[in-house]
Amino acid sequence: MKPRKNRSYFIALLIGVGAILWVFSGALLGDSGGPQMQKEAARLEAADRRPEVRVRTQRAEPHVIELVINGRTEADREVQLRSEQPGMVIELPVSKGERVEEGTLIAQLEDRDRTAAVAEARALVASRELEYNAAAQLRERGHAPETQHAATRAQLEQAQAALRRAELAQAQLSIRAPFGGILEERPVELGDLLQVGDPVGRLVDLDPLIAIATVNERDVGELELGSPGHVILASGEEREGAIRFIARTADPDTRTFRVEVAVPNGDSSLKAGMTATLRLPLREVQAHLVSPAILVLSDEGPVGVRAVNDEGVVEFHPVKILEQLPEGVWVGGLPEEVQLITVGQQYVQDGQAVTAVDEAEIADRGEGTGS
Repeated sequence: MKPRKNRSYFIALLIGVGAILWVFSGALLGDSGGPQMQKEAARLEAADRRPEVRVRTQRAEPHVIELVINGRTEADREVQLRSEQPGMVIELPVSKGERVEEGTLIAQLEDRDRTAAVAEARALVASRELEYNAAAQLRERGHAPETQHAATRAQLEQAQAALRRAELAQAQLSIRAPFGGILEERPVELGDLLQVGDPVGRLVDLDPLIAIATVNERDVGELELGSPGHVILASGEEREGAIRFIARTADPDTRTFRVEVAVPNGDSSLKAGMTATLRLPLREVQAHLVSPAILVLSDEGPVGVRAVNDEGVVEFHPVKILEQLPEGVWVGGLPEEVQLITVGQQYVQDGQAVTAVDEAEIADRGEGTGS
């Protein structure tokens, strides 16, 4: 009886152990299924999460496109004063570098016999007038022929012409400034003996100062007389002026047109012959001022910016760079209003859905955290 009883106990023990193993195997299988479902849910949540980018909404502004060209400055007028009569220099009242007004005496030549020649010519004119008047009275009375009256009139006119020549020769001994300006050169000294055509001085008028440059045939048509012009000199001085001249014919060698900008220079502080940069307005357009840091290259090569549309999708907009300034880059080709990506544009692709966070909102968060 004992062997049978032991056998029954053994069978019961096996059945119990098997039941316990079955229960634990089910629990283990159930536990392994739970974490697997949680991991799958985490993957779905990560797939649905959109990358965040920082954006700024801005509208286009009026911007004047300028033509920037290099040129130089010139005097408004310049003349080389020369002697028109031979003679010795007896007076030089103006020194080199002095400002003079129109009509100021620059040099005086010795008179010699010019005064006597004028007096003689005047006396001859008076004599010819008497003869002419007498001949006229005789003709009226019928005592003199018409030819005699005509001859006396011709003699009178000849005497008057001689007087004008004598007076002109006397006046030319005084060399005067034809306009106001600065006596830039004075190559003569007291006692110099001048001949006709010898230089006496060089007079320049620097008010206004003229900044000149040449403009290509593509842009010259957009310039207008009287338009403002900004002039930057090599010394760093900047002045405002106005376009006073645009050439109607091009230089045959360069196919460019001369343009002049007149700059007020009442004190003559600006010098002629200096290198200058001219900024001339061409036209006004609607443009955006952006930071160079947000510019990107598309896969095809053009430069542009990335923006987020109303559906939260990234779009690439090619742009045309109009002007580069220290404060940013003016670009054209964008919509009137655009939501530009300012941070994160390098890590998203065109057509990708993103979460746009306004940079102003981030700034407000930072201020709130700081307080």
